[in-house]
Amino acid sequence: MTDPIFSRRQLLQTASSGFGMLALSSLMSDQSYAGTLAPEPHFPAKAKNVILCYMSGGASHIDTFDPKPLLKEMHGKPMPVKVERTQFNNNGNIFGSPFDFKQYGESGLPVSSLFPHVAESIDDIAVVRSMTSAVNEHAQGNFFFHTGFPFIGHASAGAWINYGLGTENQELPGYVVLKSGPSGTPHGGVGLWSSGYLPAQHQASQMTIDNAEPIRNINAQERDDVQRKRLAFIQDLDQEFLQSTRNDAQVEAAVRNYETAYRMQTAVPEICNLEGETKSTLDMYGFNAQNPMTRHYGRQCLLARKLVEQGVRFVELTCLPQNDGDGQVANPWDQHGDLKTGHSMMSEQVDQPIGGLLKDLKARGLLKDTIVIWAGEFGRTPFSQGSNGRDHNPFGFSVWMAGGGFKGGTTYGATDEFGYHAVEDKSTVYDLWATVLHQLGLDHEKLTYRYGGRDVRLTDVHGNVLHDILA
Repeated sequence: MTDPIFSRRQLLQTASSGFGMLALSSLMSDQSYAGTLAPEPHFPAKAKNVILCYMSGGASHIDTFDPKPLLKEMHGKPMPVKVERTQFNNNGNIFGSPFDFKQYGESGLPVSSLFPHVAESIDDIAVVRSMTSAVNEHAQGNFFFHTGFPFIGHASAGAWINYGLGTENQELPGYVVLKSGPSGTPHGGVGLWSSGYLPAQHQASQMTIDNAEPIRNINAQERDDVQRKRLAFIQDLDQEFLQSTRNDAQVEAAVRNYETAYRMQTAVPEICNLEGETKSTLDMYGFNAQNPMTRHYGRQCLLARKLVEQGVRFVELTCLPQNDGDGQVANPWDQHGDLKTGHSMMSEQVDQPIGGLLKDLKARGLLKDTIVIWAGEFGRTPFSQGSNGRDHNPFGFSVWMAGGGFKGGTTYGATDEFGYHAVEDKSTVYDLWATVLHQLGLDHEKLTYRYGGRDVRLTDVHGNVLHDILA
């Protein structure tokens, strides 16, 4: 007898179009449903993976990668141009950078004294000096950078890339966010790493890599044979439930996540095991640094390398608070006061590890396939605030990309002589992600998902590929 609600024909149709039942049947085998792994890109790719070093809080571009000598010349004088409304608006006079710049590499690009280790790889880095944001508040700015929209509910760039390309390793998720020590979640919360309306298996998996359990409950609480029997029983129940939902996308995603979680029990501890790394490699990442925050961030950078080696598509790193314990956990680069001390402490945390990551990726031949992004939600103002701090500046700031077919030793766009507004080749986060997707072999206008009656994109209805910074 045919069930009028769920016919045999419907069962065959949904089973042929979904992966949930096949994922369940392979839960304890070495086989994996090929449809979830590495779909073909739209065109030949120049890169395969992305590592995002996110500077939450908003690092100052005019104190890092966009020198403005005029600020030192006019230090202490009133701003001669209109001051836009930003976050707090209790703004002072022009604030010349307390950091010196010098030229590095064959390209001679200037980098401040905050980033001497990163500067050693400047010939592999393309600096966009004309980035802008639509918002000037942390949570909204974080959402805007990650998803292209200034509010919760949309899919993050990592989820879109995971959706577009799949994973190259069935034992690891395609999108991972790394934490270590006291690192926190940027303002906006875990929604920054959400899959939004995309299938749930594309959301980020968080790993706190210096914990006994990098992922909560990753260690099996029972013998392997007992676990296998329990999973076999659950498999039968889930198959029945999946059929009853007609292969509902959310249920299928949960099944896929369940399968990945089982396989991760072996893969994650192996990834976090650093016994195979040489002392010179560990030192390059800052494991020998006196600052514990440098050591924590260095571990994130090293694990990011290991994850992309294993085929993880997108890895995001999270900053830690300042070393003195007084820094903000969610937005540690946010120096509204005493910028010199705060930025010095934050750069000490991330400079050597990121510099080590760039060198290590290049030495292993991985940099050509991996895009490393350094960015925050906005820059900072050229005038002072509070006790020698800077306010938020979404009108013009810097981000940079290295590897993955980007043209190293180059700059794109420019801010005005004060570093206040982007005035040449003004860029947006939509352009950034359109360019990153392009290097991954994805056309940002074709990478869509049907939701709410329209084809939604990471770049919404915007975005242009920045061909000038591509090799």
